[in-house]
Amino acid sequence: MNAGLRRSAVEFLIVSSLQLGVTPVVKYTALSIFVERFLPSIKNNNRSLRKKHGDNWLLQPLRQCNLQLLALVSVWVSSKIHDTRPLSVQSLKSLGDVAIKEQHYTTRDFLEAEVVLLQHLQVLDFEIGASNVAYVFLEDFLIRLRKLARVGDLVKLEACMDIMDVLYETEETSVLYNSPDFLAAAILVASYVITVPKQEHEFPLLSWDIPSFIKRARTIYPDLSTKWAKL
Repeated sequence: MNAGLRRSAVEFLIVSSLQLGVTPVVKYTALSIFVERFLPSIKNNNRSLRKKHGDNWLLQPLRQCNLQLLALVSVWVSSKIHDTRPLSVQSLKSLGDVAIKEQHYTTRDFLEAEVVLLQHLQVLDFEIGASNVAYVFLEDFLIRLRKLARVGDLVKLEACMDIMDVLYETEETSVLYNSPDFLAAAILVASYVITVPKQEHEFPLLSWDIPSFIKRARTIYPDLSTKWAKL
């Protein structure tokens, strides 16, 4: 799978989450399922899964429209985990009918795509839930920072999410950190350094020697500090 195909599918998931109006935890759990688990499994051409279940038309050949379908299904699975009233398959199908241009998918296709997705997660022994989602750690760390120092109130969760979106789109989440708590901590520090004016009493936990991650974040999203300074 080439980088362009991957990025297009991730951007589609992020935009679809916005259009469906899901909560941030649903969105980022879906990204964790789709980006951190499912895509690497098909990229590595999991032999044990193919031997057990055979080649599925959704993955062989791998097409952009099928990845978009599986991205929607990742949001659906995440909604089932977190929402008391999960998204309906009809709401997903309605969005798919408009947003997926190359092919029309039936309700049965959505159900089959869910089976394919869950089969891959099962082979990877991936525990579906919020315990390994970077966004959950990020919320917790931000709450702790605000209790620790008043300057924490200047860090905007929305700015953190902007950084996280860009990292998922550019595949930097897997390149930089394999641990969701480390990733969340790095995003929090990057958001602080990029968006918060330098304080008389600086960041309470770290020195102002900007680590490579923050320099990387500034390179990836150079307009972030300007964007959030206006709010």
